[in-house]
Amino acid sequence: MSFSMDVKKELFGVNAAARHCKIAELSALVVQCGKIDVDKSGHLHIKLQTESGYVARKCNILLKRLCRIPVFVSVRTAKGKSSAVQYSIEICGDENVKSIAELLKLKVSGKEGMLKCDGMVYEHTCCKRAFLRGTFLASGSVSNPEKSYHFEISEPDMGRAEQLITLIRSFSVDAKSIVRKNYHVVYVKEGAQVAELLNIMEAHIALMEFENVRIVKDVRNSVNRQVNCETANLSKTVNAARKQYEDIVLIRDRVGLHSLPENLEEMAQLRLEYPEASLIELGDMLNPKLGKSGVNHRLKKISEYADGLRG
Repeated sequence: MSFSMDVKKELFGVNAAARHCKIAELSALVVQCGKIDVDKSGHLHIKLQTESGYVARKCNILLKRLCRIPVFVSVRTAKGKSSAVQYSIEICGDENVKSIAELLKLKVSGKEGMLKCDGMVYEHTCCKRAFLRGTFLASGSVSNPEKSYHFEISEPDMGRAEQLITLIRSFSVDAKSIVRKNYHVVYVKEGAQVAELLNIMEAHIALMEFENVRIVKDVRNSVNRQVNCETANLSKTVNAARKQYEDIVLIRDRVGLHSLPENLEEMAQLRLEYPEASLIELGDMLNPKLGKSGVNHRLKKISEYADGLRG
């Protein structure tokens, strides 16, 4: 099972305590999966369709808890290679549909009977959590943190995408959107903010797993950065020492080290004798001792002298 499905399985088991939170969650599920239409008899009906057993069961449970309206549930298996299971939940009759629409603050959005809810359905912070939970359960996904940090929810139109972005940003999470295959995809890609969304939706077990992976990755990346930095510094030091050694050999072979001032000759002799020593170690060998910057200054003077000979 994917990490995304693990999250949805956990969210299915989260039961909002307050009635207004249940209404907000059901409203999100109906908006994501449902359409309003007129049946053959000329009466209104709402039909919810989903391939997720978690979504179908959650809708059915919340409908039974919140209203006493007949609900028709059907299950069929699609023909072909996929053999996907399609769950359908129908609410028929003008009065029943109007009652549900009023309870869930629903209204028709755009063409083909798509639905949208009034923001009043999630006035409270707890209701926003429930609404986001229902929306993700129906239309969201989150990548395995071992691979990447990516949270997204697909919406069929810009209006619903903007409404969702506003809701998510109310929790100080920077959601954005892109258009993909005629859908407006609301997404979050930063690890800490994806973790915050899991917390907001109350997927606490998934959150702990996500954070454990994130901590390990952060430590691994930090160690790699440190090793790379130390390797680069070591390489730089080795290259500098090699250049110093070559400069001193050039001076010795061309004109002799005695051609250097006394303090530079002493430094050149030490570098020839200890080619792998650090600047600090070379400074400690001098009498009197010399600091790192002083040693570096003398070696630079030697290199300048060698460059003059080359020229």
